Amino acid sequence: MRINKIRGQMKIQQTAFMLLAVTLFFALVGLAFVSFQLSGIKESAADLEEKNARLLVSKLANSPEFSCGEAFGTAGASCVDLDKVMKLKENEATYSGFWGVSEINVRKIYPKMTEEVICTPAIYPNCNLIQIRAGGRGGTFVPNYVSLCRKASEEGRLYDKCELGLLMVSYEVRK
Repeated sequence: MRINKIRGQMKIQQTAFMLLAVTLFFALVGLAFVSFQLSGIKESAADLEEKNARLLVSKLANSPEFSCGEAFGTAGASCVDLDKVMKLKENEATYSGFWGVSEINVRKIYPKMTEEVICTPAIYPNCNLIQIRAGGRGGTFVPNYVSLCRKASEEGRLYDKCELGLLMVSYEVRK
């Protein structure tokens, strides 16, 4: 009788340890699954951030703040009015957080200048980089080719001058 009692207690202990081991196993599997899902969420958040930046840079050239409109006879084209952009740069604090990106730059790529010259009101238009929203937290730039147009004068005659450029939006890469 005593041996049967000891065998019964051993069976109960074995069952308890097995239940504990199975529970621990499923807890570890669950933790691994949750960890895998969270890493997927981070990747999809980064992909979504990049997609939003690509969509924004496509629409930015035709937004009222950047667009040439009818001023240069280029309605509907990806035309950026450099005079507007310089005024926007001066009033960037007003638009802080409006676009939801780290940085916005406009770079003149043709005609090519020998060195990079950041635009300020004092040296404009003899420059090739306008940093509208500068000093961001870094990130990846998404470019879009645009026409960069401005009013210029030569010998007292006013004319439209257009050049080739890149409108670049930087989105923050989150780790």
